[in-house]
Parts: sequence; structure tokens; C-alpha cells
Amino acid sequence: MNFRIRNVIGGRRRIITFFVMLLCLGNYVKAQQNIVTSQYLYNGLLINPAYAGSHVQLSATLTYRNQWVNFDGAPITATLGVHSSFYRGKVGLGALITSDRIGSYTNTGLFGSYAYIFSTSNGGSFSMGVQVGANNYKADFSALSLRSTADPRFINISETKPNVGAGIFYYDKKKFIGVSVPGLISYDKLFNNALQPLYIPRYYYLNAGVKLRVNPSSDKIMLTPSVLVRIQDGTPISVDFNLNLIFDEQVSIGTSYRTGDGVTSFANLRITDKLSVGYFYDWLTSDVRSYSRGSHELMLNFRTRIRNVHKDLDCPHLFSH
Repeated sequence: MNFRIRNVIGGRRRIITFFVMLLCLGNYVKAQQNIVTSQYLYNGLLINPAYAGSHVQLSATLTYRNQWVNFDGAPITATLGVHSSFYRGKVGLGALITSDRIGSYTNTGLFGSYAYIFSTSNGGSFSMGVQVGANNYKADFSALSLRSTADPRFINISETKPNVGAGIFYYDKKKFIGVSVPGLISYDKLFNNALQPLYIPRYYYLNAGVKLRVNPSSDKIMLTPSVLVRIQDGTPISVDFNLNLIFDEQVSIGTSYRTGDGVTSFANLRITDKLSVGYFYDWLTSDVRSYSRGSHELMLNFRTRIRNVHKDLDCPHLFSH
């Protein structure tokens, strides 16, 4: 019996060591800004594959972001993330589809996620996740108004690049923390024949938060401060400071400050036990504010329990992490 226990503990240590090594991989690359969205507050699968299965039940989140309104060719981003737990909450599986358009360039991604979830002695969960998939990058210069179309550099280009990611995530009823590298593979000089080659870097996320009672004797009103740190070679470190006020697990309102970019106001309404909607608005503080009316984001989340899969497992609240 003792031998089996030592084997299990040793196996877990080797798995954790492997994931830490994956997260620490890094080298110098030139940068191209990755997708920016505020919806990770309600769909962590956007930044961390270890988030898969953390909602226990089947959870599907659809988001749409219209960034920098009034700018021709400004970024428009849509995402769909679906994940669920299996094997009595020990395994999380997920799928993430992303579509990001800016000017003549589009980036479409499809990734599958796998997470192994350990229960901790204090009632929390520790998850280690990986994701595998690919991005298709396109440059459609036919949409440009040109005086001459004879330049061979003004061509339509499409390249598909595979990638893998890894992350770790701890969460319980009062706090959460996660570290992730969604794209471990970097690419230099994508679209070599184009006017401006793209650089796809490796980027890193650190996300953490706590859930606090406003009234020590009641759970009716909760306050959730959190932070997200983005690290990407070739660009300044970006940090989101978030503050979310939750009323009776039904409605939340909050604000977020992103360094060097702007302030976000958001609200989320739980319509039924299965359906919730959210809206985010970015108030720009950078020089872009002179030309744009900010950015809009919409979010729709659907959750349902599959009895044969989830059985009697305790599902977290919408605003748990």
C-alpha cells in the first residue's frame, strides 16, 4: 500500500515538473500583438488550457469584440469556447475557435484542450492543461484600393501554422491563480513575400484573483479583485487590474484598467441557471481616443449538466472564477 502511494505521489511530481518545464521554455522573438479581449474574465479558456473542465458542467461561451470603433480596418474578434469535465471531474476537455480580423489580415484558430485535475486537501482544484491546434493567417490585398495592381507583392497569401500551449491553474471557492503559455511555438517572418512580414511571438499570462465578502456575515454581495499580466517579447508588459462587484450570484458590474490602453466597464446578467449575457465597453486613455469611440464586447454563456457525465458533482457559480 505504501509503495502504491509513493508511486502515485512520484508520478504526480514528474507530471508537475514536466508542465513547469514547458511553461519556462523561452527565447527571443520579434513581436506581433496577440488577440486582446476582456472576456477572459468569464472564459479563462481564452488564455489558459488548464481552465478546461473548471465549470464542471458543459459550458459554451460565444464572444464578439469590435475594437476601436470608427477606424477603417480596426480589429474585429469573435471566439467560441466549449469545455466540460469528465471522469468525475478529474479530466477537462475543451475546444476553442477564434477569428481575428484587422485590415487586410485575418487570423483564424482552432485548438483542442486537455486538462488533468487534482483535488486538493483544502477543497480546491489544481489543473494542468495542454492545447494543440493551428492558426491560419491570411492577407487579402484584393480589398485594398490601389492605383496599380501590377506589384507582385500585392497578392493574397495564406499560411497555416500549428502550435501547442500549456498552463497550470489552481482554484477554490475563494481564490484562483493561473500561469500559461498558450503558444509555445514562435514564428519569424510570416508572409515573407508581403509588404510587411508578420512575427508571431511566444507570450505568457499570469492571472490571479480573490473573492471577498462585502458584509462579513453574508454572501449576498461579493467583491472580486483580480489581475492579468501579459508578457510578450518585443512589447511592453501589459497588466489588467479588474474589480468585480457581484450581487446575489445573479448580476455583476465592474471595471478594469489596462496599462497603456484604457478603462473597461462591464456588466454580466445571469438570465437563467443555464444562460447569461455580458457587455464590455472600453474607454480609451491612449492617443487613439481622439479618433475612436472605444471598443465593444458582447458575451453569451450557456451551461448545462449532463447527468450521465457530471452525475452529482458540485458545479461552481457563474462568478466563481
